Amino acid sequence: MLLTLITFSSFAIGPWLVWLLRAPRRHLTPWVALLPAVLFAGLASQVPAVLGGQHPTEAWHWIPSLGVTLALRLDGLSLLMALLITGIGSFIFLYAARYLADHPDQPRFFARLSVFMGAMLGAVLADDLITLLVFWELTSLASFMLIGFKPEDPASRRAAQQGLLITVGGGLSLLAGAIVLGSAAGTFRVSEILTQGPALAAHASAPWVIALVALGAFAKSAQVPLHAWLPNAMVAPTPVSAFLHSSTMVKLGVYLLARLNPVYGDHALWTSLLVTAGLATMLTGAVLSLRQTDLKRVLAYSTVVSLGTLVLLLALPHPLAATAMATFLIVHALYKACLFMVAGIVDHEAGTRDTTRLGGLARRMPLTAAVALLAGLSMAGLPPFVGFVAKELVYEAHLEAAASWLPVAIAILANGVMVAVAGVVTVRTFWGPLRPTPQTPHDPPAAMWLGPVLLAVAGLMLGVAPGLAGGLVNAAAEAVAGHAAPTSLALWHGLTPMLALSVLTLALGAGIYQGWDRLHRVLKARPAIDRHGPDAAYDHLMRGLQRLATWQTGVIQSGSLRRYIGATLVVIGLAVGTTLWARGGLAWPTLDGALSLHALLPALLLLATAALLRAPNFMPGIVAAGMAGFGLALVFLFHGAPDLAFTQFSVEAVAIVVLLAIVGRMPFATTDARSPGQRRTDALIAAGFGAVATGVLLSVLASPFDQRLSDFFRAASVPEAHGRNLVNVIIVDFRALDTLGEITVLALAALAAAAVLAGTRPRPASSSPVEEPPR
Repeated sequence: MLLTLITFSSFAIGPWLVWLLRAPRRHLTPWVALLPAVLFAGLASQVPAVLGGQHPTEAWHWIPSLGVTLALRLDGLSLLMALLITGIGSFIFLYAARYLADHPDQPRFFARLSVFMGAMLGAVLADDLITLLVFWELTSLASFMLIGFKPEDPASRRAAQQGLLITVGGGLSLLAGAIVLGSAAGTFRVSEILTQGPALAAHASAPWVIALVALGAFAKSAQVPLHAWLPNAMVAPTPVSAFLHSSTMVKLGVYLLARLNPVYGDHALWTSLLVTAGLATMLTGAVLSLRQTDLKRVLAYSTVVSLGTLVLLLALPHPLAATAMATFLIVHALYKACLFMVAGIVDHEAGTRDTTRLGGLARRMPLTAAVALLAGLSMAGLPPFVGFVAKELVYEAHLEAAASWLPVAIAILANGVMVAVAGVVTVRTFWGPLRPTPQTPHDPPAAMWLGPVLLAVAGLMLGVAPGLAGGLVNAAAEAVAGHAAPTSLALWHGLTPMLALSVLTLALGAGIYQGWDRLHRVLKARPAIDRHGPDAAYDHLMRGLQRLATWQTGVIQSGSLRRYIGATLVVIGLAVGTTLWARGGLAWPTLDGALSLHALLPALLLLATAALLRAPNFMPGIVAAGMAGFGLALVFLFHGAPDLAFTQFSVEAVAIVVLLAIVGRMPFATTDARSPGQRRTDALIAAGFGAVATGVLLSVLASPFDQRLSDFFRAASVPEAHGRNLVNVIIVDFRALDTLGEITVLALAALAAAAVLAGTRPRPASSSPVEEPPR
């Protein structure tokens, strides 16, 4: 029950927070951080069991007929992700309590944030593909609400919509991939799928699964060219940026790829897709970060670089790659969440995030400057911080697995830009001459600095004693690799090529930092990047969809009922007829007794139909249609269904009288206004649809009659429904809800018709209005 309680407690407490944090009780807001803290403690209690090789699992029946189970499972990878979600979430909740202290929608913000946290926990703990997909889409929905926290701001609305469309579009791709994967594996349980790795990788559907799953993961984890939504989401409040877009949601795509890596890790398509996307994302994020001046957007593009690094590590065949990936996952979450909160503190206290207007803030904000420096040094990969440990592992995996120097060169360039970004966020912002800001800056209240301080100190402690995280990293790496992975977490490995690459990276980063302003001007002066980049492509796509929708609406919704009916019949006829022909379903029944007296009834129906077609106007047409209805009633009567026959007689009689009464009062044209061409088109459509319907009926008659349903109704009508009239029993009892639905539809249609007819009544001429005297 522990995993279920941890997952669903966030959903349960969300609505309650709206009531709890109303204006009279705003002083209770900081205590909301206890929710993720308690969840973190519950997960931490499972660390010894997971490190000991146990995998706690909970399963609940959900859709047994489809083999779908609400299953949750804890292993090294899911435990690492869940600890990051709840641990950093504790600091984010506490930080947001002060950051949004004066915002009137703060209770709703915390409710949405708790729903998001529950969705993330469900996604990483899910042991069923369909369960994972449900939580996956919930993270997109919660992210949409959090990014669009300021609906009055057009930029906020656009960013929320863009993030939702891209991630949900990727989710649809993932849904298709999950269905194909589950069909190939014969199960949707992730743990069972992992045991079939070699067989599934060799399955004919493997390329489709890889492509569909990769597309969904790339959309969620902002891989090129689906990365534009992540920097644009920086319009959201800083707690959202620090939680969703640095350490949790953007890692969900990476988590999915890591989860399926034991199955498809050796597949050529898997490797090529991840290597290409990872390298392209690292390079793109590094270049675009140099064009930014907003602290959060600079950090956002550095996050894009980090996400590309994680995806690339998953594709490397070296046994140390999984360990490097798990280590870098922790490192990036620690320093990036800290730096995002620092950027929020600067914006909150100084009134701006523009790096061109910031400098020397350490004189006014010494504590914030110290925290930023610690996190920045870890981001730059300097000893004795854990960022240096992770960078050494990344370079070792690259050097020993890369077939060429191109991936290594791109990694050095990207990491050099990361060093420069760390310098801009820390050195340029807090050191140098003090610059005037819109507000007088000072260190924030304890609720805002406590989380960044603890995250920065954790980065230092894990660097000095990396063995503290060794067991958790090893368990996560084992889940990623699918087998025992070597753990080599140490601050010093001696004079190695990796150390030389680290020195080269620092030198390159220092050079980029020195030339930051010049590089920024050069890249900013290239408007083609904005005109032809993915963000502009998104705008072009949305405008194209609007134009397509306008054109499609004009074509489809022409206002002609004749066209609507014709198009409907054509689509249904082609779909049914093509399927019937392609599947070999056409058959001709035996016509025993076709020359009996009953064979005259079809002739009567044909005569009535011919009379209907030859009718010059509505009056004789209605009478001819009634003849066809009475002929059908005779068919029912002579084939042993007198109740249906009498019902048909009654309906036809009433329908003819009502229709004649209505037509006599409506301004219909006395002659058919269609042109000869329109008549021929309508005749062709009617004949084609009739032929398809005839083919279906003949094929049904050619099939052996299945008596099971009839036998059931005969056997169950008296003991279960207490009725001997089978038709009445079926309609009133066995199909009660269906009948109720039909009655509801008819009632709604009658109300709509009454409203339309009431609107056509001529209104009496009103007398000139008389002005009422003032009261």
